[in-house]
Amino acid sequence: MNGRHDQSPPEHDGGLSHDLPVLARRRMIRLMAGASLVPLVGCTSEEKPSASPSSTAGSSSAECAEIPEETAGPFPGDGSNGVNVLKESGVVRSDITRSFGDSAGGTAEGVPLTITLTVVDAASGCGTPKKGAAVYIWHCDRDGAYSLYSEGVTEENYLRGVQETDDKGRVTFTTVFPGCYPGRWPHAHFEVYGSLADATAATSVTSTSQLAFPQDVCEAVYGTDGYSGSVRNLSSLSLEDDGVFGDGHERQLAAMTGGTRDGYAAALTVPV
Repeated sequence: MNGRHDQSPPEHDGGLSHDLPVLARRRMIRLMAGASLVPLVGCTSEEKPSASPSSTAGSSSAECAEIPEETAGPFPGDGSNGVNVLKESGVVRSDITRSFGDSAGGTAEGVPLTITLTVVDAASGCGTPKKGAAVYIWHCDRDGAYSLYSEGVTEENYLRGVQETDDKGRVTFTTVFPGCYPGRWPHAHFEVYGSLADATAATSVTSTSQLAFPQDVCEAVYGTDGYSGSVRNLSSLSLEDDGVFGDGHERQLAAMTGGTRDGYAAALTVPV
């Protein structure tokens, strides 16, 4: 197969060995960019998230940097590793908890979660929202399995979806909190496209990155029913040692609000 993914994907996201080439490229980019970059968003508290265009409107271009480029992993679903969900009718949606189209029709279970990504123009100092861009997001279920690829869910396509950004550059997806599988910190993948037409054609990707979840929120979620396997997996991991986030996760760490009873909201500003 062609594309930027392995031809024979492992059971999960590839872990450190899969992501080392991307990690090396990120370190080189950061060395060239200098040490003056400051994080746009990221906290581990339950405070109200500040990831919005208005929060970065006063930033100068020296304080703004594009979201770090990351591997899409072996389970992208955009056609670059064999399965293309982006061209299927129904993929453009805000609620990604259910499978759609000709899938098995399953629903992903777990602690409710909304993810809001605000896409902004890095060249303008992150003060200009990217209206009319598109975001494709995907992540594993609470068992650590990826639809379309992992054993038991190959006939499902839940936890995948596309949306066009609004006037403020925002998209919000309704989903469930992902589990933690061996070798990777809990995360969600996303790709930014210049337009909805580009996204549904799976062409001309502007940026590919990942969102990280704060440790305290992960621990709270994994203490609930259905996430028992994630407790063990998380205990052997850290953001600092993760193969993707280990060289700097400040600009990819979601701001969180909420709780396990009513669900969480995650927010991240995405400069492209």
